[in-house]
Amino acid sequence: MSYQTDVVIIGAGPVGLFAIFECGMNKLKCHVIDALDSVGGQCRALYPEKPIYDIPAHPSILAGELIDKLEQQAAPFNATFHLGQQATHVSKTDDGWMIKTSKGNEIQTKAIIIAAGVGAFGPNKPPLENLAEFEEKHVHYYVRRMEDFRGQTIVIAGGGDSAVDWALNLKGIAKKIYMVHRRDKFRAAPESVNQLKAAATSEELELVTPYQLSALGGENGTLQSVEVVNLDGHKRTLEADHLLAFFGLSMDLGPLSEWGMALQKKHIEVDFKTCETNLKGVFAIGDVATYPYKQKLILTGFAEAAQAVHQIRSMVYPGEVFHFEYSTTQGVPGSGS
Repeated sequence: MSYQTDVVIIGAGPVGLFAIFECGMNKLKCHVIDALDSVGGQCRALYPEKPIYDIPAHPSILAGELIDKLEQQAAPFNATFHLGQQATHVSKTDDGWMIKTSKGNEIQTKAIIIAAGVGAFGPNKPPLENLAEFEEKHVHYYVRRMEDFRGQTIVIAGGGDSAVDWALNLKGIAKKIYMVHRRDKFRAAPESVNQLKAAATSEELELVTPYQLSALGGENGTLQSVEVVNLDGHKRTLEADHLLAFFGLSMDLGPLSEWGMALQKKHIEVDFKTCETNLKGVFAIGDVATYPYKQKLILTGFAEAAQAVHQIRSMVYPGEVFHFEYSTTQGVPGSGS
């Protein structure tokens, strides 16, 4: 089918959803494209029960709950969603851009906002010989339901925020947690690392450092143990019902990488003042965008959405004087405010 709109947003994660709200508040119509079959990106697909601590006014909010609230915030503006499909082709037109999707939809738009997170994502897997035998049931790269691990013995491998956060979140649920990392130092937020060490001191979990994964033991697809080894070749066998391996996500921009945008290590370079790429009328926000001193935080993406949309409004309505109003002044359509 063919459509016309003011803005096409590529990516329906938290930053893309907030961009819908910003477009609506600026009287811009938008369509949203996402490769997943539902909105929410990683927050809903990979870790809906993971607490997020750095959203202003929310000391703690679950990732899935954050998406629910962003959906509610965007709902009054009636964006058109094209889910389960990719934006595969883009071409310049006299009035902006034409986007074609993998399902054959064509959307004529005046501007594009790329809020694609890390693009198409998949886990970086440990190089273990019999890994596939235990995947799905016993080897996991995401946590969708914490209750699945109640009373279980878990080995968590990794040294970043995901590994440390899940060790802290599961320590009151799991029977036993081994925290395996190849170094004594962790790359997570300092306060989280302090909490991890305190939990180890109080024997709520056990730190296994400096070790790395070596082998998996079990039979008939049932995991029974995880073997680890240090740099001296010393091996330990850890009893385990589950292995949670957190070695980051592989990033793939897919067709976006062929659009002619300036890229830096699989990220899209933007002007930090407007979030516009080197292509006129094409903007990038959230984790996919990069500029000097960029902080990869959801709240940073929210601010970038506002910056990009205000720039787009001046493009869509050239010459029109725009008197900015706070949402507390103008209210939100359909919200009763």
